[in-house]
Amino acid sequence: MERSKHIAVAGKGGTGKTTTAALLIRYLIENKKGSILAVDADPNSNLNEALGVKVENTISNILVDVKKNNVPTGMTKQTYLELKLHQSLTETKYYDLLVMGGPQGPGCYCFPTELLKKHIDVLDNNYDYMVIDNEAGMEHISRETIENVDILLLISDPTAKGVRTVGRIYELAKSLKINIGEAYIIITKTEDASDLQNEIDATGLKLLGVVPNDPLVAEYDLKGKPLMDLPEDSPAVRATREIFGKLKL
Repeated sequence: MERSKHIAVAGKGGTGKTTTAALLIRYLIENKKGSILAVDADPNSNLNEALGVKVENTISNILVDVKKNNVPTGMTKQTYLELKLHQSLTETKYYDLLVMGGPQGPGCYCFPTELLKKHIDVLDNNYDYMVIDNEAGMEHISRETIENVDILLLISDPTAKGVRTVGRIYELAKSLKINIGEAYIIITKTEDASDLQNEIDATGLKLLGVVPNDPLVAEYDLKGKPLMDLPEDSPAVRATREIFGKLKL
């Protein structure tokens, strides 16, 4: 079976990166595009909150547990890790979620990371789409846990500094020799990014669209309500629906 289409979302905190990832998953579900594996690769994990699901464990916690050799008697480290990795998947009716979690102390994670990579490779073949909510440094991609990105969406606020930041993230991704198919920039918190066009051109990225300020997103975040429940006429939902419609999904 062919691997899933990988769509990675990156950008500095506070720009709407996780919001974009959650609304992309919503878009794929609403348009019946196929099965989805959501991967929260941001150490400040909150994609599950945006999606409205509870997560019992993270990959990071599992790796630490195995690294400390907290393996049941009579079971090999590899068997135990594979069992725990399988249990780490949060399954829902419309998508499954895998939360990486943040680093927890120094030391080599070579063995468990390699097993994690194999685990994701196996999972990869079971889905049509993998949507990855990344940290700015794209750690799990840089470790080659996830090697290929078919579509990279870089999220920026409407400032020259923000655009330059995502430009640097794009350069980092390319320097790591990540296989990137298409790469775009999305500007949030504005209805017009024309004043930033020169800065956007300097990054080598194409502007995919803009997302205006949406008070409902802030309200839902404050109240802990999932963005999947935003109304159809929400400015963020309308704008991202138009943006994602431009992609070859």
